[in-house]
Amino acid sequence: MSEDTLRGDGRKFDELRPIKIEAGVLKRADGSAYVEMGGNKILASVYGPRSTYMRRFLRPDTGVIRVRYNMAPFSVDDRKRPGPDRRSIEISKIAEDALRPALLLESFPNSMVEVSIEVIEAEGGTRCAGITAAAVALADAGVPMKDIPVGCAAGKMDDKVVLDLSEIEDKEGQADVPIVILPRTEEITLLQADGNLTEDEFEEALDLAIGGCQQIAECQRKALKTRYGE
Repeated sequence: MSEDTLRGDGRKFDELRPIKIEAGVLKRADGSAYVEMGGNKILASVYGPRSTYMRRFLRPDTGVIRVRYNMAPFSVDDRKRPGPDRRSIEISKIAEDALRPALLLESFPNSMVEVSIEVIEAEGGTRCAGITAAAVALADAGVPMKDIPVGCAAGKMDDKVVLDLSEIEDKEGQADVPIVILPRTEEITLLQADGNLTEDEFEEALDLAIGGCQQIAECQRKALKTRYGE
């Protein structure tokens, strides 16, 4: 694949899938967001900071965040069994760790922020898109943050490093590198790598993914400005 060769879905090697982000889509949540990224459709909601019946998780010196990531049974081609599974539990924990560095949790001790990420349709890259949606929902809820986290992935397909793998590229590709950053400083709060990459290919994938994150971060900001008329 050369730099001018189009991928299976018509994109260039460094091109994101189409993105749509909306903030404040749910009335009963403290904050919410809806994200479409390619074929992904994801809804995120936030409740808190507030006290909770799960008092064993609360801390007197800081607030805590809990994330629930869930894929609807109809979100994939083969109907998924309802309820949590090993993958959703793992991604829930990953999302907590990716979001936590941006939150000023010390501002609300003995409180919890509860985040729900619901994947309505999945088409590759749901963890990054879900964290991106959750970050907008947290901002919509007014949770104190030093930045709005944003996620994107790069990977290798047909021996070429490409940005934002689709589901087919993820399944048939050679590597996947999802990341989450704080866009102002480009501090990385999530970095995973799956597959075979040389050192140079990994650096190229990382640079591509950071660049993709910055593009998506602009969409996050636009969604929040639209929501609040700024």
